[in-house]
Amino acid sequence: MSLSHITLASGRSIELTELRMSSTYGGMLEGYPCKPINDMKVRGLQRQAERAFPSTPVHLVPPSPEYPDQTAGAFGPVEVLPSVACIGAFRSTAVAPELDPVLHRSALTVVWFQTALNVPSGEDADLTLRGIHWEELAQDYEL
Repeated sequence: MSLSHITLASGRSIELTELRMSSTYGGMLEGYPCKPINDMKVRGLQRQAERAFPSTPVHLVPPSPEYPDQTAGAFGPVEVLPSVACIGAFRSTAVAPELDPVLHRSALTVVWFQTALNVPSGEDADLTLRGIHWEELAQDYEL
């Protein structure tokens, strides 16, 4: 059973089968949001996705940082990522046209950031998420 369906910009329909959400800066005890911290957050989320879903490729949708008008600290300017970090397991029909559509599917694990605690769905999903090049990134597997 899927949590939602998303229609990619290419027209392909993909299913979200598992979603993990966390606060981007939850547990941050010291410092402030800046590029070095954000780079660590993104790398950590990618590693977490790779460990959680070792049999599928992992794709990062690059986050869009904001730069509020605040005084820069020792690590550079304040750079804030969207507040919700997401890891999603997606499935769709096979990429390779020669594979039997009854016996084969394709899969991709996606890491992205969003501003709200909502499950992406349909054509209302974020445009960067809908812009994934599924045919280039996903991996076919046999049921």
